[in-house]
Amino acid sequence: MNWDDYRIFLVLARAGSLSRAADLLKLDHTTVGRRVAALEADLNVRLVHRLPRSIHLTAEGERLAELGSDVEEALARVARVASGAAADVRGLVRISAPPSLTLAVLAPEVTAFRGRHPGIVLSLIGEKTFANLNRLDADIALRLSRPASPGLVVRKLGEMRFSFYAAASYDRPEAEWDFIGYDDGEEPLPQQAWLQARLGGRAFVLRSNDAASQAAAAASGAGVALLPEYVARMHTSLVRLPSRLQTPARELWLVVHEDLRHTPRIRAVLDWLVELVRADPAFGNVSSGSGPAPGA
Repeated sequence: MNWDDYRIFLVLARAGSLSRAADLLKLDHTTVGRRVAALEADLNVRLVHRLPRSIHLTAEGERLAELGSDVEEALARVARVASGAAADVRGLVRISAPPSLTLAVLAPEVTAFRGRHPGIVLSLIGEKTFANLNRLDADIALRLSRPASPGLVVRKLGEMRFSFYAAASYDRPEAEWDFIGYDDGEEPLPQQAWLQARLGGRAFVLRSNDAASQAAAAASGAGVALLPEYVARMHTSLVRLPSRLQTPARELWLVVHEDLRHTPRIRAVLDWLVELVRADPAFGNVSSGSGPAPGA
C-alpha cells in the first residue's frame, strides 16, 4: 500500500469532497480522485461513494479512516518532537491566522522581524479554518476563539473591538445607514450575528466573505461596515462612525503545540507576536493573567 495515497484518502475523508480535499492538499481534484482510486485498487476494496458534489465513505472506508487517524497522529507526534529538538534559531515557522490579520498586522512587520532573526523564514497562512496543530498544519496559530483541542498551549493576547466605519463623505443618519456584511452562505461569525440581530430586517447592500473587501467597499462609499480597527486603518478615507449601539469585541488567542513551545525558532516567533500585539492599540491591553505564555 502506498502511504501517500493513504494520506490523501485521509484528507478526503475529513474534507468530504474532492474539491475541498484538493484545496487542502494543493493538488488538482482529478489527482486526488486518481490517487484514492489507486488506493482502492491496491486494497481491492471500495472506500468512497462518489457523488456529483461530495463523497461518502463506505463502511470499509470509515474503518480505514478511523485507523488512519491514529497512525497519522503518531507520525505527526514524531515530527513535532523532532522539530522541537532543533536548537538553532533558524528554519521555517508557519503561522496560521485569519486572512485580514495576516494582511493588515503580520505581513507589514515581516521585514522588522527578519532584521532580528535573519535565519528564520516565516510562512504566513491566511485562512478562516482552524489549522490542526496536532497534525503540523502550522506551527503557531492566531485565533479569534479559544481552541479546546488537547496538547495545545494557549494565551489570550487581547481583544479587538469592532466599530462602524464608512467613507468620510458618507453623510447619513444612523437610521438610514446601508450596511455591508458577510456572505449569507457562511455560518454567521459572532460580529455578523450581532449585527443581524440589530438590523431589524434591514437588508445588506453588499456581502463579502472577506473583511478587507468590506473595508474597501466602505471606503468607496458603498455603505457602513462593522470592522476591527486594524482592518479599517488600511484605508485612510475610512472614518469611525458614532453609534448608539455598544459594538462587540472578540478575543485574540495565541496557540502553539506543547511539543514545540520551547523550540528556539518557535519561541522567537511567539515572543515577536506577543510584542506585536501588545504595541498595537487595535487590540487593547494584553491580559497577563489569562494563561501561560506559549514560549515560557
